[in-house]
Amino acid sequence: MSCLLPHVQTCRIRRLPLVLSLVCLAMSLNPAPPLRAEPLRALPAGQLPADERLRPPKDLDGYFPFSPPTSRTQWEARAAELRRQVLVSLGLWPLPSKAPLNAVVHGRVDRDDYTVERAFFESMPGFYVTGSLYRPKEKVGKLPGVLCPHGHWEDGRFHDAGTDKVKKEIASGAEQFEEGGRSPLQARCVQLARMGCVVFHYDMIGYADSTQISFEVAHRFAEQRPEMNADQDWGLFSPQAESHLQSVMGLQTFNSIRALDFLTSLPDVDANRIGVTGASGGGTQTFILAAVDPRPAVIFPAVMVSTAMQGGCTCENACGLRIDTGNVEITGLFAPKPVAMSAANDWTKEMETKGYPQLQELYRLLDAPDHVLLMAALQFDHNYNHVSRSAMYHWFNRHLGLGLAEPIAERDYHRLSREEMTVWGGTHPQPAGGPDFERQLLRWWTQDSSQQLASQLPKDAATLEAYREAVGGAWHAVLQIDPPASEDLIFSESARRHGDGFDAIAGLLRNARAHHELPVLVLQPTSSKPWTVVWLHPQGKAGLLEADGSPKSEVRRLLAAGASVLGVDLLHQGEFLADGKPLEKTPRVANKREAAAYTYGYNRTVFAQRAQDVLTVLAHVAHRGGESQRVDLVGLEGAGLWAATARSQTHDVIRRAAIDTQGFRFGTVPDIRHPDFLPGGAKYGDTPGLVSVAKPAPLWLAGETEPAVVVAAYRAAGALDQLHLSEEAADQRVAAAVSWLLAE
Repeated sequence: MSCLLPHVQTCRIRRLPLVLSLVCLAMSLNPAPPLRAEPLRALPAGQLPADERLRPPKDLDGYFPFSPPTSRTQWEARAAELRRQVLVSLGLWPLPSKAPLNAVVHGRVDRDDYTVERAFFESMPGFYVTGSLYRPKEKVGKLPGVLCPHGHWEDGRFHDAGTDKVKKEIASGAEQFEEGGRSPLQARCVQLARMGCVVFHYDMIGYADSTQISFEVAHRFAEQRPEMNADQDWGLFSPQAESHLQSVMGLQTFNSIRALDFLTSLPDVDANRIGVTGASGGGTQTFILAAVDPRPAVIFPAVMVSTAMQGGCTCENACGLRIDTGNVEITGLFAPKPVAMSAANDWTKEMETKGYPQLQELYRLLDAPDHVLLMAALQFDHNYNHVSRSAMYHWFNRHLGLGLAEPIAERDYHRLSREEMTVWGGTHPQPAGGPDFERQLLRWWTQDSSQQLASQLPKDAATLEAYREAVGGAWHAVLQIDPPASEDLIFSESARRHGDGFDAIAGLLRNARAHHELPVLVLQPTSSKPWTVVWLHPQGKAGLLEADGSPKSEVRRLLAAGASVLGVDLLHQGEFLADGKPLEKTPRVANKREAAAYTYGYNRTVFAQRAQDVLTVLAHVAHRGGESQRVDLVGLEGAGLWAATARSQTHDVIRRAAIDTQGFRFGTVPDIRHPDFLPGGAKYGDTPGLVSVAKPAPLWLAGETEPAVVVAAYRAAGALDQLHLSEEAADQRVAAAVSWLLAE
């Protein structure tokens, strides 16, 4: 019996009274079942780890400070990483193929010193961007272009505030004219055209003429739609769409990119002088577009950039977008090009002291201190009113080289009616939309991305390096996990028991910087070698042991060979569970709307955090053992995905790995609150793609029926002899994996 069990003294009949002797004799003839040892714990019973991840998740109303870099080199590295994070989270890595725009411009309306035309074009095949094209009259040559996303004003491009509202705005000083003030959206387009710019004012998805995806779906989505959750032909906000990083925000951003394509294709537009400005949700689109597209020369995102609320609409949120970052830092990606912002009596009201000083510091570091500006008018509520627009006119006049005398004063104008603006009608019928179109659009997006990624499969050492940069980089952005610094890791022993030829040691592994705390169990043989096997299991560290507390047979084989075996309770396993029940539904933010991005736009998934825990353990073992330490990783019986994920995000730590994926696919996860839900998990080759981006090293791989991409990566690296594809039956894989580890 293992010495993990309490020691039971044998009865000595001849020294006991007669009655007790008879009792002992009876017990010897009918022995009781073996005593079950109390599990060796890292923490007292009933106490949970002091891990900040057990607190409620962060939501869009949290605090998102920006810590400026201390050097150009530091910022360049951070900016490249963050830009990739933004592109990946929006589903734009790789960028969808740009089909012909097939642009149509028609229905010209002539005003005194400018014209307005109706315009539409295809962003993706069959998916149309619609808007109004403003041009100055009596201007020749190449003119500056300005892109205007409108934001969440009622009816969008067709917005009319009405006479009562505009009278109040005039009384407060927010507007000047009763006619023109009824549409502050048209007002800025008219004035910019009068200043000599070609302006494209385009519809956000679900607004005005852009109804192929409805307003209710794009901006008011609240409940999962069972009919849209399918392994094929899924709809937006479904687990499948999220696993392919398909979102309304991604579609809207691609529309903005294509709107730039349209604007810069016009013969009268100077592609080197492009401005972008919008407010509220249009402000979000302004700084997001500027973060990922190099063409804008100057931007003015109004009443949106702040360290507070990050964007409340589903069209402003995407899974992975704001993990460890926020709108201020994302806006900083435009540096050192000129950006001006406005603040009002809304979530931007603290921008003067929180956010703007840090942007100023960044711009000073980049030798462009006069290229950043904040215009704070806190006497007004959320707006893009005359006061804010005047600041924008000055900024664009200066940085688009318009050469106009200051100050620039708006003049009244004659508003366009809905009938004068709509692009549909007559010979331009409105295209089909609705659920079937939504499925068709996402199907095209999926196929296009898959074809692009398939073309990047590695064939030799050079293409393997490019593959790791593109696909491996995407996986890093999906997971957003890294091995911790060894100096941040602290191990504290809690309990120890002596077994038959080994010690069992329980303790806590803390990441002091991240405030994570992991219960671990180490089984260390008396005659140990510099060799540790990290053994992952769905039951956490308890997966090393039988019910009676003794090591499982395959673990004993490793101990007999001199290997120490380490088990760990990953997040929401083992000692993380107050009731001992496995996690079935992942935590979510208080927002009741069932869009995954409200939680996972700001927090890593449970799956990714568990993989992070594996990286933490591996970093600790490697550092503690030194260069001579051999570290192997085992993920079997349902733990293979965590092992494969951690292996893909670390280098030169794992000597050999034994992984059984059980054929798991992220694309088939049925629920956005499933513990294995991972936005982006299906996009980059799913599980085989994840395995393929790891540095080729000895790998025992089971459960994969489609390992072609893994084989291709090993072949390209000249390491095919290090890949062992197991064909054992499921119930024989644990023994086969251990035999493979012992065979070296």
